Amino acid sequence: MNGTSAQPSDHPRLTPLPRLAATDACRWVTRSVGHAPYVTSLPYISHYGCRYVVHGDDITSDSDGNDCYRFVKEAGRFKVVKRSPGISTTDLVGRMLLCTRTHFIRSLENVLSGKEGNGTEEERRALGQQMMERIRLYATDETAKAPGVDVWFWSASLEARAQDTEEEKGSFRQLLKGTGPKPGQRVVYVDGGFDLFCSGHIEFLRRVLEAENELARGDGWFSEQAVDERKGKGNDYGPAFVVVGVHDDEVINQWKGVNYPIMNQFERGLCVLQCKYINSVIFSAPFTPTKTYLTSLPYGLPDAVYHGSTSFMPLTYDPYVAPKNLGIYREIGEHPFSHVNAGQIVQRIMKSRELYEARQRAKGVKAEVEAAARQRELLEEEQRKKEAERAV
Repeated sequence: MNGTSAQPSDHPRLTPLPRLAATDACRWVTRSVGHAPYVTSLPYISHYGCRYVVHGDDITSDSDGNDCYRFVKEAGRFKVVKRSPGISTTDLVGRMLLCTRTHFIRSLENVLSGKEGNGTEEERRALGQQMMERIRLYATDETAKAPGVDVWFWSASLEARAQDTEEEKGSFRQLLKGTGPKPGQRVVYVDGGFDLFCSGHIEFLRRVLEAENELARGDGWFSEQAVDERKGKGNDYGPAFVVVGVHDDEVINQWKGVNYPIMNQFERGLCVLQCKYINSVIFSAPFTPTKTYLTSLPYGLPDAVYHGSTSFMPLTYDPYVAPKNLGIYREIGEHPFSHVNAGQIVQRIMKSRELYEARQRAKGVKAEVEAAARQRELLEEEQRKKEAERAV
């Protein structure tokens, strides 16, 4: 689809459709259009000024078995790209229903270097290189050709990553260099698990950027003179540099139990990297952003630390005491997608388990399904006991 990227001051509309929210937030999407027809016609794409239709290399047919893109193909306005490797919706649903943990990653750094994983050393290194290339691609700017997002690792003990008992500086290592903060930008920090990266996460990040834009508007950031000055030195840019800390699998599972996270750190990281509302990602960020951690960030003490709803996490203490004491804590209130999180999505899928089990029985794997259901029940009971013990 042809078009120009949105300016930093532009905000995509809030849509009630979570899938539209997801495509709106993608760095390489100019515009999302809802209610698109399943069979693509020439008048439809011409109406939106699209020169070509691009699709993966899988075949899509309508209810009559005809190619959904036959009209644009006949007109020479169809392009095919190789489908991106990775997990599918079916894979994720399977993890939820079968309650598996084999997708967990202990150390993303070790996986990327070939030190962790299955197979021979040569196979692990090859996989690590493939994963590294995907991180690099997902971290590109809106042109998909130049570096965009900074990518870091934070290394520290499990106690420092998962609890509030250790004031540990840890160490940062830059994996990829992006654009970095630009003159005048406020550096803001957010963190989370971002499991099953969904409209709840996306809308939170969008509102963080919106809040910063409102602050900047009051300071004259969007005045004609200020815009001209920035353009005179290059391209215009927004007032905030958003740094996102992503918790690792071990930390999330320690807090949430069962087989959370449903997506491992690599998969969750890719989801965050492609989001147009962020500028930097820190893998293995601590659950509690302590003063020691915040002051040792690569960009220095952030101007603000934002947080939203934590209904998904069974907290027993306030992880944000340090930013509150430092006077840099800001909160994003309720919004239409506040209730959407990994737990809510899993519960929705579990309600459809009977349909899944029926299909599996037809395939002769009834015992596997029943064992998985029992395993989830046991893990959920174990997690409830842990949460009760923490609350004492």
